[in-house]
Amino acid sequence: MLGAFAGFAALGFVVAYIGPTGVALSQASAQERQPITLYSSTLGDAQRLDADAYAASEVTPLDRDNYTVYVTPTPTPTPEPVVAESSSSSGGGWTPPFVSPDPGTAQAIAYDMVRARGWGDDQFACLVALWNRESGWRVNAYNAGSGAYGIPQALPGSKMGSAGADWETNPATQISWGLGYIGGRYGDPCGAWAHSESVGWY
Repeated sequence: MLGAFAGFAALGFVVAYIGPTGVALSQASAQERQPITLYSSTLGDAQRLDADAYAASEVTPLDRDNYTVYVTPTPTPTPEPVVAESSSSSGGGWTPPFVSPDPGTAQAIAYDMVRARGWGDDQFACLVALWNRESGWRVNAYNAGSGAYGIPQALPGSKMGSAGADWETNPATQISWGLGYIGGRYGDPCGAWAHSESVGWY
């Protein structure tokens, strides 16, 4: 009797142990077996887009009233300065720029004389450059090597006596003679300047 009781207890133990698990396994084996993957296990958590509900909802238009669009303007080209035509027949080359002379200076005297001859500001600019090179506009400028004298560097200086007896000290006398020499030999100051640029003297 003890043996039958022990067998019955062992059988009850086995049935109790595998009872729920065995039933679950038997049900799983009864259904078709489908492989379980990471993808299939997360399908339940996937978000779905309800296209009909989205189409029915009102779309808020973009409002651009609060924005300013800045378009960089195309720059206007700076006009090139127009260089005045020289009345000289000397041709090309660099022409000095015009600079207004200081009143009371030798250059101011020369400017009035240049204008009185009918020459323009371009001619005066050439004259300033020419005599800056020759004498620096000094009345008593003397070249010991050649003997040239005065603002226009007359050679010899005594030639300027034809314009006045005070040729050694008076800038107006020297300038008057110098302009006569330039007009007679080169036509105008820019012609004399072009010659000086070409050969180094006028």
